[in-house]
Amino acid sequence: MDADSCPRHARKLVIRATRRLGIQAVFAANRPMPGTEAGNVIMEICPPGENSADNRLVELAEPGDLAVSRDLTLAKRLLEKGISVIDDRGRVFNPENINELLSMRIFVVGLAESGLGVERMANYGKKESKAFADSLDRQLTKLLKSASDPVSPGDV
Repeated sequence: MDADSCPRHARKLVIRATRRLGIQAVFAANRPMPGTEAGNVIMEICPPGENSADNRLVELAEPGDLAVSRDLTLAKRLLEKGISVIDDRGRVFNPENINELLSMRIFVVGLAESGLGVERMANYGKKESKAFADSLDRQLTKLLKSASDPVSPGDV
């Protein structure tokens, strides 16, 4: 999890889900994050500097992992490595939508730099938290199911 870009409540939901499922969570940030002291959580403290936490997440990620980040550039890097990625609002990133989302972000940043008002992301409330929890559960269930499915001779 890109820990410093996600709300505290999203971090708590990840910790609860991983504890319930008996799997490990890795949080990466350039400073310790409160609440990450759970036994199934590894807190990767990254050196200060641009993209150091992102680089560490990409380095650690393996196929079958689920990453959580709202950083579209990081999401693209993880997708290119075969990693499933969602944001803290439950949106699932995939190879089909990531380039469009990146283009839209560049466009919006350009508007803002031109002095045109742009709509900011809404506050993180119950609706966003529920959407994230539901998406997290769906994606973890899907990944765990595919990891436990036996490989048949025709699949090799």
